[in-house]
Formats: sequence, C-alpha cells, structure tokens
Amino acid sequence: MGLKPLTFVRQVLAACIYPSLLLDDSLPHDVRKRAQCLLEECGSIGSYAPMTGIRKVLLSVSEFITRRDGIVSNPDNIIITSGSQHGIIVLLKLLVQSEGSVRTGVLIPVPCYISFKKALTAQGAVAVPYYLCEEEGWTVQIKELRRALHAARGHCNPMVLYIINPGNPSGHVQSKASIEEVIRFAAEERLFLMADEVYQSIVYGNGREFYSYKKVLSEMGSPYSNNVELASFHTISKGAIGECGLRTGYMELVNIDPEVMQYAYSLFTINLNVPVIGQIALDVMADPPQPGQPSYALYAQVRVEIFLTLMNNVQRTLEVLTGLPGITCQPIMGGVFAFARLHLSEAAIKHAKEKKLKPDFLYCLRLLEDMRLFASPGCDFGQEEGTYHIRMCLATPEETMEDVLQRLKSFHLRFIKEFP
Repeated sequence: MGLKPLTFVRQVLAACIYPSLLLDDSLPHDVRKRAQCLLEECGSIGSYAPMTGIRKVLLSVSEFITRRDGIVSNPDNIIITSGSQHGIIVLLKLLVQSEGSVRTGVLIPVPCYISFKKALTAQGAVAVPYYLCEEEGWTVQIKELRRALHAARGHCNPMVLYIINPGNPSGHVQSKASIEEVIRFAAEERLFLMADEVYQSIVYGNGREFYSYKKVLSEMGSPYSNNVELASFHTISKGAIGECGLRTGYMELVNIDPEVMQYAYSLFTINLNVPVIGQIALDVMADPPQPGQPSYALYAQVRVEIFLTLMNNVQRTLEVLTGLPGITCQPIMGGVFAFARLHLSEAAIKHAKEKKLKPDFLYCLRLLEDMRLFASPGCDFGQEEGTYHIRMCLATPEETMEDVLQRLKSFHLRFIKEFP
C-alpha cells in the first residue's frame, strides 16, 4: 500500500535472479556475498529445492528463533512453507478428522480473519468460536475458552486451539502471563496449540512486547515444556519485510512424537513446493544485515522509517476514531490493522435490514460508494451479537493515512446525521 520495500531484500533477490550482477560493483559487497552463498546452496532460482526447504535457509531460520527466544531451535523441526496460510492448511490435514460420527473441533478466536475460517471448512473441521474480550483490549480469557470447549463437546471433538498473537484484526498483543494461562489450559484439556505469530515484529503497544509461545512454554518447565504440542507460524508477508507476493514462511513444530514428525514431513512434501525466490527472501528476513556491514545503515534506516510510519498511523487513527461520535476503538498494540466498533443507531440497523444487509456491511458499502474508501465489515471476521465493526489497514504512508481518516470522518458524520 505504498510503503518502501527493504532495499537489501530486493538487491539480493535481483542478484540471484540475474547472477551477472554478482560482478557489478554498484551492489554492496554483502549483497553479492549473500547472493553467491545462496546460489551455491541451490544452484539456481530455476531449480527444484529440497522439499522441506533449502538447508541454509532452514539454518538461518533456526538461528533466528534461537536468538529471539534464547532457546536452541532444531532445524529438523522447521518446515519451510508456501506462506503461513498454506502451512496451516497442510497441518490441519494432519490434525483434522473430517469423517465419521465425531469430527475434529478447532477453537478459533472471534474476531478472526476470513481465510482461516475458510481453511477449516475446506478440511471438514468444526469451528469452535471463543470470543476475545473487547472491553479489556481484546484479551484472551480462560473462562471463555472453557465455555467454548465444554459447549462444543456435545457435537464435535475439540482437539486444537488456534491463537493469533499479535491479533488480526484485533491488534492485541498477549502478555506473558496470558500466554502462560493459555498453555496451562491447553495442557489440562490436551489440546494441540497452533500459534499464528506472523505480526511478531510489529509491536508498538505501550509497555507491551512480543513473547513467542515456544519461549514461554520452555520457560514454564516440566510438565508443560516437554508435553504440550505446539506449532508456530511466521512469514515474509508481514512486518517490515512485507513481501506478500513471494508466498513463503515457516512452521516450527515442538514436542511432536518422532513418528508423527516423519508423517508430517511426508504430508508437507506432497502438498508443498516452496518457490526458491521466496526462500531467499526468508533467509534475508531471518538473517538481516548486521552492524558493520555495508548494507546495514540503509536497512536499519528503512526499517525504522516503516515502524515509525506505522506507529504514527496508529496514534493518528486512534485520535481521529475516538473523536468521532458513534465509534470506539481499543488500543492497537501490534499488527497493521485497526478494528473499530460502530455504535449504530436503530434507524441505521433498520435500514440495513430493509436492504437485507448486515449493518456494518451496509456502512462499508456506502463508504466505498460515497468516498472510494475500502474497509472490511466486522461481520466478515465474526463479532458478538449486536455489535458492529470495521477493519482498516494502517500499512500505508502517513499522508495517505491522513487522507483515509479525513474521508472516513466526513462520511461518518454524514451517515450518523442521515440515520440519527
């Protein structure tokens, strides 16, 4: 949406795609060295790569996780995937029993982004919704997890707990204490944990920091650290790197029985063929330029600029939204979305029903028609009955974001005047 891509990533990709650039002094030495190393590993971007991932990339990802968590990561427990979503879908194939009298239930947060719900449907799983507590900043509450689990046991077999942290679309970031509570709950109920952590590098909530589920699980010690089964996901599509079109990510599996791991490898090699060029970008994400290297100064500068742009957009968005009558928005602590609540009048709700539309869908449709501004309605993500929301993307230059906010403000004031 207009943010500047990371130069080092594009330069390494360019040199790998067109190896003659390896002899071009206009590219920094560390760019050419990285490209040469990767080409020596894979031969060419036009060749097949090992099905579980290029070994050098696996090692880079393993070292990245080790640095992040302070816990040694085994590269043999990592599988390179065609984006986090494809990895999630294939893992669901391993976990879900879709036939027979008792289908597998998967606990999913509400709100939750659309593609995961579609993946559950495609695999024949039963979605078991648990509601994040909006009034407390979209927190995960154990009593709500327990309610959802017990309610589901009458019609499915809940076996998987899916967590998004930082949240999409909610923008919440779990505290360490909250993660510990979730892990204890998963252990107590013998649930497989799926931790979607793709926004881990974008956290700007005051006093908040990202804790991986793997790190917290390890620090909790026995019996949790060696018993709770966990899969965590990350991708090059999100965060400062933002290379969505290259469709590459990784999954790390923790506490999986060795025989099941072999089956998982087999399943992934059948279902995945990860592009070499995407794996090259993943290597750069996991092992970026370091201080003292020629590309470090520009790389660090652009990353800071992206982060500051997002942070300023968050602050400005909250300022505008909270200043409008009929809109509230919880603090945005991570990710790239604002998920604001619409307090619509009875007149607006009645008008939507007459049009046979969900009220927030009607709002977004009118916003698009009147202001050429796109926002996603909360009904697409799930929400508590009688509440309405919109999701807005914040990953755009500040001047664009300001234009978006002024259009939204102008539209909203007219809308509530039309439907008082």
